[in-house]
Amino acid sequence: MKKVLYCASTIEHIKNFHIPYLKAFHDNGYEVWVLSNKTEILPYTEYVVACPLQKNFISVTNIKTIFTIRELIRKQNFDIISTHTTLASVVVRAGIMLLKRRPRVFNTCHGYLFNEKDGLKKWLYLLPEKICASVTNNVMVMNHEDYEIAKRHKLYKNNLYFIKGMGIDLSQFYQASQHEKMVQRIAHGYSENDFLFVYAAEFSKRKNQKLLIKAFANVCGKMPNAKLLLAGSGALLENCKKLAEQLHINGQIRFLGYVEDMRSLYIMCDVSVTTSRIEGLPFNVMESMACGLPVIASDIKGHRELVEDGKTGVLFKSEDKNITQLENALLMLYSCPDKRKTFCNAGIEKVKEYALQKVKGQIEQIYAINDRGNL
Repeated sequence: MKKVLYCASTIEHIKNFHIPYLKAFHDNGYEVWVLSNKTEILPYTEYVVACPLQKNFISVTNIKTIFTIRELIRKQNFDIISTHTTLASVVVRAGIMLLKRRPRVFNTCHGYLFNEKDGLKKWLYLLPEKICASVTNNVMVMNHEDYEIAKRHKLYKNNLYFIKGMGIDLSQFYQASQHEKMVQRIAHGYSENDFLFVYAAEFSKRKNQKLLIKAFANVCGKMPNAKLLLAGSGALLENCKKLAEQLHINGQIRFLGYVEDMRSLYIMCDVSVTTSRIEGLPFNVMESMACGLPVIASDIKGHRELVEDGKTGVLFKSEDKNITQLENALLMLYSCPDKRKTFCNAGIEKVKEYALQKVKGQIEQIYAINDRGNL
């Protein structure tokens, strides 16, 4: 029986984005293994292996994990290694570099954590990718700017592919009727007259919630019935709560924590916002667009794939010095229902390009071509 090892830094990443692909391998006769940060029962998966990872690439823990992964791959003799998320993909491929007999490697880039304009800083992330390129048979990227990065620096051994993400299940994310929207609002303690902005993301420096909190505080006096809903957890959650207190807007910001049913959250809101500093192809933007929300997004790669400024939403420069651009976008969509409707309709059409049923077939074909047609 053929074997595939699916790797990501967290088990949540596997559960959120890759179950359809585990099923595809399983249904095609593969023994499916998953390597991640902890063990957990997963559908269509025979074995889940836990390996500790730390964010510092060259930490002692990661170096030990490299050798552990090398032994796992050597003993199990995998046919395919599928790597995801920056840290896990580098550590796993480093282990493969220590092997004489190497499996076929498919690295899916969910967004390089650098831009070409980052100067010397980019090499902290680019150098590991260049080193691992010698064992990376195939690379899949999700936005055109990352495609150019991978091509320019030859971050693959054989093939480079552009894919439209991992696919969004449009049967799970779709626009609600006005009645359903009101039912959800009442259930969560909001009124028909409330105007709800929403941002769903891990609280981190990269996701940059602080910028949104500051911008919202600066203009919320002009939006008396507006509230900002922030969903997610993370290292900077408490800092963001303290910032809201300092700016005296506790009553207009809701920190929701981890939200399992994202559609129920999106459909009761009016506008989706993201202030992230860097992305690959963000699911939170696709999900909110599919649910009929206009989007305000930082002008970065990944966002530019989805949000066409003035057509499906509004783009703004994400630096603190340009905070007025974000403030103006909040005020504009708050006060212009016609704009919201236009962006809503265009966004629903746009996100159809990224439907799971379309994307999944393309990705399966990439694996099949490179595994001699056996998937």
